[in-house]
Amino acid sequence: MIETELNSKELIALEDQHGAHNYHPLPVVLSKGEGVYVWDVEGKKYYDFLSAYSAVNQGHCHPRIIQALTAQASELTLTSRAFYNDMLGKYEKYITEYFAYDKVLPINTGVEAVETAIKVCRKWAYEKKGLESNTATIIFAKGNFHGRTLGVISASTDPTATKNFGPYLPGIEVIPYNDLDALELALQKPDVAGFLVEPIQGEAGVYVPDDDYLAGAARLCKEHNALFIADEVQTGIARTGRLLATCGNCTCTGHCENRPEVRPDILILGKALSGGVFPVSAVLADDEIMDCIKPGEHGSTFGGNPLACAVAMAALEVVKDEELQVNAYRLGVKFRERMQKLVESHDLVNLVRGKGLLNAIVINDDEDSDTAWNICVALAKNGLLAKPTHGNIIRFAPPLVMTEDQLMECCDIIEKTLSEFE
Repeated sequence: MIETELNSKELIALEDQHGAHNYHPLPVVLSKGEGVYVWDVEGKKYYDFLSAYSAVNQGHCHPRIIQALTAQASELTLTSRAFYNDMLGKYEKYITEYFAYDKVLPINTGVEAVETAIKVCRKWAYEKKGLESNTATIIFAKGNFHGRTLGVISASTDPTATKNFGPYLPGIEVIPYNDLDALELALQKPDVAGFLVEPIQGEAGVYVPDDDYLAGAARLCKEHNALFIADEVQTGIARTGRLLATCGNCTCTGHCENRPEVRPDILILGKALSGGVFPVSAVLADDEIMDCIKPGEHGSTFGGNPLACAVAMAALEVVKDEELQVNAYRLGVKFRERMQKLVESHDLVNLVRGKGLLNAIVINDDEDSDTAWNICVALAKNGLLAKPTHGNIIRFAPPLVMTEDQLMECCDIIEKTLSEFE
């Protein structure tokens, strides 16, 4: 029997008793979402300032995306790839033209897409670059977060992600983030297949690299015949004020009609690719790379299912038609201006950083403190939901459909809450 009409305390107790304790959520139980708002089971309304870790860029339950979901769900949801379906080819044409790549490998979650990119990179290294079998090395950046499967935590430098999960995947080298000299040195070693990096390190605390870092990394990879792989699962789909964070310094007045300033050899997308409605991710590359994968070498029962295809096309149409990257760019500037005033007037806040509507403030405390957590609990009481990362950092990433008036109201809530901690 399914329990009904339970309050927040009772629902939290159910999760605690029957669910694995692999998350530590804020004590808020949500039951409804619309646009930039969510409501808990008692009916309290909040601003969502996390967007499901940037999966809900288009806002909660966007009507166009929901309509695509329900229409397709009533026709056909899953065939597996044992057969063709009438949506996959349309979607593949749409997304490859949208991002200007030859081919896409459709998959489900973001971490699955990262694992897929690792496999594709290795396959290319053996079949096109000519590395000896089982020798390929992929370079990663310190502080990375690419998910929690065994393959990607093998590249993690976070003890929480790695402790007691070994042995780890070989063929990985980790270098400092935002360090072109370290990358150049690593690329000079034999058997390097590629460099896999987040354009902005979100989970690490929204670390934004130097302006020349991504372009420099792509150039170095090209010089050394290694693939430049961008994990844009969180930073892609307009979050940083550009369609892709690798678009360099463009301000994308529409969706990118031209190839971005920094064009990854392999582009990894997820999260907002579905507007948070359904697990959809994608790996994009040109024929010279993607054609290394042959039938039976990689796949997923749900990858490329008709429901995902319909939802993803609708989600990308919303981004283009509503020019969400333009809104994210404009509001991001205003948000950081307001937060910078907090830095200057409050001893509790050391720093604000970010791009577009992916931002963070650094709390004047150490990583082992609970100050940021307590601030987020207080923010929730005041009607705004955010989450700390690494103890003393609070990440702010609202849906990109937010208006300026709503953003200013959210800034007022943040200022009020921080004043309570002075």
